[in-house]
Amino acid sequence: MSEFLRNMKAIVKRELSGYFGSPVAYVFIVIFLLLCGFFTFSVSHFYELGQADLRTFFQWHPWIFLFLIPAIAMRLWAEERRTGTIELIMTLPVPLSELVVGKFIAAWIFVSMALCLTFPLVLTVIYLGNPDPGAIFGGYVGSFLMAGAYLSVGSMTSAMTRNQVISFIISVVICLFLVLAGWPPVTGILSGWAPLWLVNGISSFSFMTHFASMQRGVLDLRDIVYYCSVILFMLFATGVILLNRRTA
Repeated sequence: MSEFLRNMKAIVKRELSGYFGSPVAYVFIVIFLLLCGFFTFSVSHFYELGQADLRTFFQWHPWIFLFLIPAIAMRLWAEERRTGTIELIMTLPVPLSELVVGKFIAAWIFVSMALCLTFPLVLTVIYLGNPDPGAIFGGYVGSFLMAGAYLSVGSMTSAMTRNQVISFIISVVICLFLVLAGWPPVTGILSGWAPLWLVNGISSFSFMTHFASMQRGVLDLRDIVYYCSVILFMLFATGVILLNRRTA
C-alpha cells in the first residue's frame, strides 16, 4: 500500500507540475470562472430572480464542462504519444493501472481547484439571504463527481489517438450524448412516441438526470454509484486501450 501511495504521489505531482508549468492551467481557470459568472449573472439573471440559492449557477455546469473538460483531458495520453514520451512511461516500474489512475486523479484535482475558486458565489448568496446549505453542498458534490465522469471519458478518448483535436471531438460527442439523454426537452420528445420504460432507461444513463437531484441537495446513493461506475468503466477502457497498443 505504501508503494502504491508513493507511486500515486509521484505521478500526480508530475502531472500537476505539467499543468501549472504552462499557460494551460491558468487559461482554463480564467475561462471557467468567466463562463460561470457570465451564465449565472448575465444569462440567468441571478440578481433579478431575487432568490438566495445557486441553482442558476449549477444548472450550467453540464454545458460548461462539456467543452472545457475534454479540452483538459485530451492531452492526458495523446500528448504523451505525440511527443514520444509514452514509451518511456510504459517502461517505468509502475503498473499501467497506477499510471491511468494517477494521471486521472491529477486532472481531477486540477478541475476541482478551479471549482473551489467559485466559492465567492457561496459567500454572495449567504450575504444576500439564507440559502439552503444542503443544496449548495449537494450541488458541489454533484459537480465534482460529474467533472470526474467527463474526465474519465476524455481519458479514454485521449488513449485512442495521438491527435488531441480528434480526442476532443470524440469526447465532446460522447459526453453530449450522456447529457442529452436526460435533458428534459429530449426526454419530452422521446416520451411522445417511445414507451415510458424506454425513456426512463435512456435517461438513467444521463449525467443530467443524476445531477438534477444533487442540485436540490439530495445525495442519493444511486447517483453516486452511477458516477463512480462511469469513472471506473472509462478508466478500465483506457487501460485496455493502452495495453493493446503496447502489446501491438
